[in-house]
Amino acid sequence: MHEYDEAVIRCFLENQGQLFPEDVASNEEEAEAFLEDCMAVVVDGPDEVEEYFEESGVDVEGNVLDADEVFDIGDGRYLIVEG
Repeated sequence: MHEYDEAVIRCFLENQGQLFPEDVASNEEEAEAFLEDCMAVVVDGPDEVEEYFEESGVDVEGNVLDADEVFDIGDGRYLIVEG
C-alpha cells in the first residue's frame, strides 16, 4: 500500500484536469483513495521519471515531464498517475 503525503495529494487534486476530462476526486480523501487504487508512483526527480517510463516500456514523444501522467509536486518530486 502506498502512502501519499499532503503535498502529493494536494498536487493531484489541484491538477487532475491535466489527465482526466472530469474530476475523479473532490477532496483529499478521495484523491488519496484514487491514487492508491491506480498505484500512482512518486519519484525523486526528472531522471527517475524517465527511468520509470523506460522500465514500463512506454514510448513518450518529447520531454517525459510534459506527459499528462506526470505531475510536478513542486519540491523536486514527481507524481506519475497512469489513468
